[in-house]
Amino acid sequence: MSPTWVAAMFAVSLVAVIVGFVLVGTYNAVVGLRQRSDKAWSNIDVALKQRHDQLPALVSAVRGVLAYEQETLTAVTRARAAYSPTEPIPDQAVHSDETTSAVRSLLAVVERYPDLKSQGNVLDLQDEIERLESMIADRRELYNDQVYRYNTRIATMPTVLIAPLFDWQPRDFFAATPEEAVRPSSELP
Repeated sequence: MSPTWVAAMFAVSLVAVIVGFVLVGTYNAVVGLRQRSDKAWSNIDVALKQRHDQLPALVSAVRGVLAYEQETLTAVTRARAAYSPTEPIPDQAVHSDETTSAVRSLLAVVERYPDLKSQGNVLDLQDEIERLESMIADRRELYNDQVYRYNTRIATMPTVLIAPLFDWQPRDFFAATPEEAVRPSSELP
């Protein structure tokens, strides 16, 4: 064996080992990011289910007093019924936003009625729903951050070269509704 041939084999082996480490490292990094975004979504899902479970109690607590606010109660009930944890994330996000909007309307109605607002069970339910809404917003931010990291990773070198091999596709963000996306004007009237 000539020294040149040995050196060439060593160089090829070294390159193969380096490429192998890069591939394994890239694969592991993407799998980790995918797992983090799955975990973040699971946390949102838990909060959505908790809110889903609390809404009938809130509607029931205010139904008698708010008989003439039936449209608001119906909107909450309809939004709750539309939620399905088996739907794709974009559809769940739409239903979550519809539920959030309906709940906000209901809570605004409750604020207008001091007699209703003073009832202990209504206050407790209102506090719990508001806590869950805040939790959903926080978890949505974390989920979107994890999806951003995952999507960025699979779109950059060298991952973009191997992403098709593993069918890594960009994930959907838990996007804001158009009303939430509108920024308030910073100008004074």
